[in-house]
Amino acid sequence: MQTTSQAGRDQLAGEEGVVTRAYKDVKGIWTIGVGHTAAAGAPIPKAGLSITRDEAMKIFATDLARYEARVRKAFGRDVPSTVFDGAVSFDFNTGAIDTASWVPLYLAGKVTEARKHFLAWNKPASLQARRGREAALVFDGTYSKVPIATGSSGAPAFDVSALQQDLIRLGFEPGKVDGDYGDETKAAVRAYQVQHPDLIADGVAGPATRAQIARDIATLADPSHPATAAVKAEAPLVLTTAAPAAAGKVVSAPSIAGLAVGALVLAFAQIGHALDPILNLFRSLWP
Repeated sequence: MQTTSQAGRDQLAGEEGVVTRAYKDVKGIWTIGVGHTAAAGAPIPKAGLSITRDEAMKIFATDLARYEARVRKAFGRDVPSTVFDGAVSFDFNTGAIDTASWVPLYLAGKVTEARKHFLAWNKPASLQARRGREAALVFDGTYSKVPIATGSSGAPAFDVSALQQDLIRLGFEPGKVDGDYGDETKAAVRAYQVQHPDLIADGVAGPATRAQIARDIATLADPSHPATAAVKAEAPLVLTTAAPAAAGKVVSAPSIAGLAVGALVLAFAQIGHALDPILNLFRSLWP
């Protein structure tokens, strides 16, 4: 019976992170351990639930067996271990191995087309890097070294540049968008976490924090969403009349707010000048 190799387990654990405190994933589903949700069975993740790392790994082993069975059924025959490992990681994340179009394409020998369909499972954008690593595993037979982070927040591999860009969109300043998780980025993450009581303000961009950021970004993308105003209200705005940023630099929320205030002052001044002739007429009638 085909099962996940140790290398496959390590890569999957690295992708998910080992989080010992319950958090909400990108879709708002309570999660704990190595990507464990209520859909996989006990324990049922909920607010305030904490487990040890050993407990997390035991739950992971139980969950993994369920997904392995699903992948064996989807393929219907043994496949190379790298293909099996990548498919298990894919299903662990999407739960869609039984409906994904890339599976029958792969079984039919249409590898190029199968890869294209595999990579199409890239929403939200934060999953693109992971899907690329899984595709390399399935179609190239190449494992990726994804550090396994543990703790109450966890911190699996992710695109730091994308995180920095998201923080800027939400009104936080991570410094230069350079892909370096330095002090400024860590401080911006901590500032973001402080505004979300469910997050641990440790400056670590773990699954819980990145999932909340992804939800906030999705909300901003939908102006009609009732939570949009709340998300925008959380951005740290400080009114200033600073000059606009130089060409090629990001204009922060504070400078935009300052420009808006300046525009209002100018508008009122112009209205005042327009009323001067009328005021002078009244003065001439009642000296």
